[in-house]
This record gives sequence, C-alpha cells and structure tokens, in this order.
Amino acid sequence: MNWKSEILAAADRINGYAQVTPVMESRALGLDYPVEMKLEHLQHTGSFKARGAFNTLLSQDVPKAGIVAASGGNHGAAAGYAARALGHPAKIFVPEMAGPSKIALIERTGADLSVVPGEYANALTEAQAHEDATGAMQIHAYDAPATVAGQGTCFAEWEAQGLQADTVLIAVGGGGLIAGALGWLQGARKVVAVEPKTSCALNAAVQAGEPVDVSVSGIAANALGARRIGSICFDLARGLTSVLVSDQAIADAQQALWRAHRILVEPAGATALAALLSGAYQPEPNERVAVLVCGGNLSPDPLNG
Repeated sequence: MNWKSEILAAADRINGYAQVTPVMESRALGLDYPVEMKLEHLQHTGSFKARGAFNTLLSQDVPKAGIVAASGGNHGAAAGYAARALGHPAKIFVPEMAGPSKIALIERTGADLSVVPGEYANALTEAQAHEDATGAMQIHAYDAPATVAGQGTCFAEWEAQGLQADTVLIAVGGGGLIAGALGWLQGARKVVAVEPKTSCALNAAVQAGEPVDVSVSGIAANALGARRIGSICFDLARGLTSVLVSDQAIADAQQALWRAHRILVEPAGATALAALLSGAYQPEPNERVAVLVCGGNLSPDPLNG
C-alpha cells in the first residue's frame, strides 16, 4: 500500500472535521535538551482517534444500521462523535476498565453504549457479534487501513507545522497511531515505540517475531491495553526501536507536564514523555527529540468527579 498517498487523501478528506492541534517546544521538563511536543490531546473528544474515525466514515458507504466500534474508551468517544457529526447511528462497546469518565464521554456523544466485563478484547468480541447480527460497519480502533491513514494525518500535519526532530517518541496500544507515523515518515525520522511494562503488545511481538497475546494491566491500560498488536502495525514496525516504561514513570511524566506547563493528560498521553524523563530512551548528543501527547481523558474527570 502507498501509505503516503493514502494519508494525503485522508488529510484532504477530514479537513474541516478534525482539529489542527498545536505544537510547542519545552525546555522546562528537567531535561538538558528541548523537547518538541504535539498536543493531540486537544483533538475532538480528547485524543487523536477522531482522525481515524472521520476518515473511515468519510471514505466508505455507511449502512443504514450505522457503525459499531469496540474501544478502551478514546476510540469509542471518537467514533461516536464522528458518527453524530455525519448523521449516522453508533453502537459502542467498552470494557468496564474504561472507567467512568470515558464511559460518560461516550454517552455524551449520543451513541448507544454497552459496557461489558473484562478488557478491550471482550468488547471487540461483542462488537463483532453486533456487526454480524445487524450489518453495521465496524470501525476498528487500530488495525484497519482507513484508521491507520487517518492517524497518519497527525504526522503529515506536524511536519507541515515545522517539526524539527530527528526522533519521534509515540505511545503504543494496538498500534494504529504509530503505524500511521511509520506510514507517513517512512524512515525520514527515527520512530521510538513506548509502552507500559504491563501492556506491551508491540514489544512482545518484536521479541517473538510475530504478534502474540499479552496480559494487560496498569494505569494506562484503558488506552494502551490491546492484548495483541495490530497486523498493520507489526508489518510496518520491523526493526523499530521499542522501549518500556513503568507505571511510576508514566505518573511522573503526568506530573511533569502539569507542573511545567499546566498540561493535564491521562496516563497514555504522558507515556511517550515518560521514556525521556525516566531514561528508558536516552538521546544521542545533539539528537533532536519530539513526543506526541496523545490523550487527555483523565479518570476521574478532574472537573466532574
């Protein structure tokens, strides 16, 4: 697949639907080098996921039954938001571990929401059953070409905004976001995958040489808790640098963003930065680095409890 052309087409398609999110450089994070950041937590519904959702809905014929999606929380909110914006019914399945604030966020989109026991994989099973029963169109959270191309628009946009970094660090769950980055950047910049030690589907796949099932837990599991890495991501990620961070490192990165810039993000949104602050990834001298701040849906909601 020609990912560059797919991502450019997606960018044109979602123009006016997705937000253009801001970028900044920070010298206040306690590091001896600056860090470029793209603040994708300011995207519609608080994460980059709206890009893939809009691209999917705008590139395909949506059946009368509407759309269905399984989600740890952020994708469900984005799919529900995009469906409402474009006038389609939406059915969303999320696991209990999504947490009350993300569940409330999805409910506010007007989607028909079902909360299921267990983790993301359980929600995906229910969504697939609904698709089979109703003919609704599935919007996969990460392992579909339209989703990946939509997420890739984030990086096309960032380069157009003047990205200077040699290396971009990206948090990984199921792999749709980093697949979009790899599809767009195509080796022009180094891409570093950052995962929690307790939810590391990509790292496990890299070690095994193929996608494998992993157990999922930890503070970022409701956003980065895929049991198995997506096949699109795995195919694009051969030879990728992969690092792991602890829950404590993620929490410390959340605190650092708040203290330095009053940026309030969920654990997943701070995971890429955690690799720099903890030393899990150590740049070479003069290596310019950037992190994607990918999600801002804290649980509990800091303003609504």
